[in-house]
Amino acid sequence: MNTKTLFYILKRIGLAILTVWVVITVTFFAMRAVPGGPFLGEKAITPAAQAALEAKYGLDKPLMTQYFTYLKDVFTEFDFGPSLKQRGRDVIDIIKDGMAVSAKLGVIAASIALVSGVVLGAVAALRRNKIIDKIIMVMTTAFISMPSFIMGTLLLLAFASVLPAHGETSQGLILPVITLSLSPMANITRLTRSSMLDVLGQDYIRTARAKGVSQVKIIFGHALKNSLIPVITYFGPMLAYIVTGSLVVEQIFAVPGIGRYFVSSITGRDYPLIMGTTIILASLIVVMNLISDILYKIVDPRINLE
Repeated sequence: MNTKTLFYILKRIGLAILTVWVVITVTFFAMRAVPGGPFLGEKAITPAAQAALEAKYGLDKPLMTQYFTYLKDVFTEFDFGPSLKQRGRDVIDIIKDGMAVSAKLGVIAASIALVSGVVLGAVAALRRNKIIDKIIMVMTTAFISMPSFIMGTLLLLAFASVLPAHGETSQGLILPVITLSLSPMANITRLTRSSMLDVLGQDYIRTARAKGVSQVKIIFGHALKNSLIPVITYFGPMLAYIVTGSLVVEQIFAVPGIGRYFVSSITGRDYPLIMGTTIILASLIVVMNLISDILYKIVDPRINLE
């Protein structure tokens, strides 16, 4: 690793930390600006009991004091505090339980989307304007234009009698995985097709054909490899999107992932859990973008990291 690459990585890490700080700040003050509080929904709570709960969790302190205390705990100890609703549980433990399921769901869906998208995109490019190319393009257009909650609902209606309609078992994850993978697969298919068509028209491909290089080597050794750069650009953020964007899908299929905790934290005004899940999901997006940028250099050494 040369000095320029190392400097670029350090700069991006610094920007990532700055981005996470902005997310923390905006989320923290936006939550406090909304009227109400986390204990107003408690049944028959007295003013004295509410004041005692606020004192216990530090909510009676000045807002800026709470803010700086929270920043210190997050950046020095990676401590998101206790949940206000799930009494006796720390936010970090709740997030770990949810992410274990959501990450599994997201990685499987992203892997299926990547492999299927690259294969379908390559086939469409090699069979340009043929019937299979048109079928693939129609399918991908439909998958892109259909929101995940609509796709999930349709899959439930079609396969609920065959597959479990809840995500608490291994078989129950099949429908959520399919729902999450279809739209990214369609995007990767279109990216691969357009990129590969561009590469196949390059001079070095024509030169390779003129020299008698086999079609298999041209496709897999030159065209497909160089066509993957846009896919890499998309894949990193896509993986983060699948995990973070699975919130609605997890609700549809009753998957016990981080989406369930995130939604319940918002409806219950569980401030620490809202902050913790927001920070983790934002950090995931930032990290995956950084990894994508680094992978550019591995796939194509000609790229300069500025």
